[in-house]
Amino acid sequence: MLRGKTLNQSRVAMFDLPVMTDKERKTATRFRNDLLDDGFLMIQFSVYARPCVNFEQLSKHLGVIQKMVPEAGNVRLLYITDEQWEKSVTVIGPNYDQGKRANNAKIPDQVEFWG
Repeated sequence: MLRGKTLNQSRVAMFDLPVMTDKERKTATRFRNDLLDDGFLMIQFSVYARPCVNFEQLSKHLGVIQKMVPEAGNVRLLYITDEQWEKSVTVIGPNYDQGKRANNAKIPDQVEFWG
């Protein structure tokens, strides 16, 4: 049985939340902040990831997200191994200008969980 085995995996949460009304935007912001409070890191605006070292952590954070997902939310969770994460690539288009949409104009480096 693999229960308790060290995995060096990450849980990736990708989501779509309605943001057409002030109430929906507030709910979406609360959900994003809850993810950050639970140890997730923002990869993109609706993509967050959190390292988990064993099956208990993976299960725990599934339960946490199930409790905090907004009523109209759509959240997909993936498990990514350290080896898979290391093979990921960020592709930036030539006209990508993050500086006009964010306070920090620097394009972020690849997030490293297991450094």
